[in-house]
Amino acid sequence: MSTHAQRERLVLADLLEAAGPGAPTLCEGWTTRDLAAHIVVRERRTDAAAGLIIPQLADRMERIRREFAEKPYEELIQLIRTGPPRLSPYALKQIDEAANSVEFFVHAEDVRRAQPDWTRRTIDPVFGDLLWRRLERGARLLGRKSPVGLVLRRPDGQTAVAHRGTPVVTVTGEPAELTLFAFGRQAAAEVATEGEQAAVSKVSGLELGI
Repeated sequence: MSTHAQRERLVLADLLEAAGPGAPTLCEGWTTRDLAAHIVVRERRTDAAAGLIIPQLADRMERIRREFAEKPYEELIQLIRTGPPRLSPYALKQIDEAANSVEFFVHAEDVRRAQPDWTRRTIDPVFGDLLWRRLERGARLLGRKSPVGLVLRRPDGQTAVAHRGTPVVTVTGEPAELTLFAFGRQAAAEVATEGEQAAVSKVSGLELGI
């Protein structure tokens, strides 16, 4: 039985393949080729992927990502489909599921929602609940830069506090949409925001995410 991460991997690969190498994404300045190279480097060059969290290594990671971006696009897509090499930590199912379920979902939407004719995907309720659980656990980290109080709320009333403070902005939406919002894709997320207009504007233009 496939995991959420495995399914999201294939969704992402299909979208990248269908869009072609020069299509836009929601990742500012990146085409689909750039995004595909990022995914491959993250999984297959863990020495370079440290640049995601260590600023001093960011330039090296970007250089390696650019090198991978020179590969044939079809090869990059196939590397994503087949997954990480055996010795990669991501080859362990538990790590793959923990690290990639949300990662691949967000990047798939980076491709989908950057296209002019995109349509909203139907999210399986089980996967929606997984996204919500991840949001509950990571809300404080994702919202740490907010200058105002920030609360994420599902339509059923469940809430996760992303940042304590006043005034408070409450963002309501399905878990998938809240995930995109919390990961810095506010403009593309289909959510409703409540709060003072000035506070809402601050959150809407904020660099949220890890």
